[in-house]
Amino acid sequence: MRIVFIGTGEIGVPTLEALLKSEHDVVGVVTQPDKPVGRTQQIEPPPIKKVLIGRGRPPGAPILQPPRIKDPNTIEEIRAQTPDVIVVIAYGQILPRDVLEIPKIACLNLHASLLPRWRGAAPIQAAIAVGDQRTGITVMYMDEGLDTGDILLQRPGDILPDDTGGALHDRLAQIAPEALLESLRLLAMGIAPRTPQDNTLATYAPKLKREHGKINWSESAEVIERKIRGFNPWPGAFTQIGGQNLKVFSATLVDLSGQPGEILRSQGRLVIAAGKGALSLGDVQLEGKRRMSAAEFLRGHATKL
Repeated sequence: MRIVFIGTGEIGVPTLEALLKSEHDVVGVVTQPDKPVGRTQQIEPPPIKKVLIGRGRPPGAPILQPPRIKDPNTIEEIRAQTPDVIVVIAYGQILPRDVLEIPKIACLNLHASLLPRWRGAAPIQAAIAVGDQRTGITVMYMDEGLDTGDILLQRPGDILPDDTGGALHDRLAQIAPEALLESLRLLAMGIAPRTPQDNTLATYAPKLKREHGKINWSESAEVIERKIRGFNPWPGAFTQIGGQNLKVFSATLVDLSGQPGEILRSQGRLVIAAGKGALSLGDVQLEGKRRMSAAEFLRGHATKL
């Protein structure tokens, strides 16, 4: 099949690499523009483009990086590739109807949840934060709604008790290629299922911003611990100590109590009381400083806490 691949984030890299090695013909790639990254604000290409730079793009396949995919010239460039299927994963923009109608067979989206649970931009973080035990990859037929299209297939996977958002992201990234290739096989044979979503079961995971990582110590320690894991690495959980932001990478539940946000010293550990229970912080990072253990941080700031 002739495939146009549309994606930006790291989660789509294994899927693009699998497509490039498959019998399918990647005739074009659409990704976000290069942008400044990190403290140095050095201009870097998105992960999907880096794959193509490293491997060498497929002969004759353009790499399109429009600021907005709804740009008429971009739509015409995609149409000119005459794709059988458009594959979308973690692109970051809503596709207009004019793009959805281009492929001869289907426009497919790979989504990192078991739809209709966790539609939206941050399904991995949401699943960990609420304590879900299962998630997975859904391949769906795209429509103009937000992750509302009919389901072609799903590949479930477990959420482990110590999973971070980053660890689960990486595991789902490895599930996605097989899910897509099987979907393309079913489409080619004309036997691909199409199951409407039950909208009454839908939940939503909106896009996260950095401020969403601020810890609310009035919540229970159990809830906060899940959010710390789910928000690692993005948007990152943090609290304020001594008027400065302290990023928290991990924490464990402690059977102590106090006023929410109160620092409880416990045998050299940095323990903070929550609305119910308390948390012993693991690795932390004070703004402008290096990452360190909470015990090391505590030794250096004992007189300030």
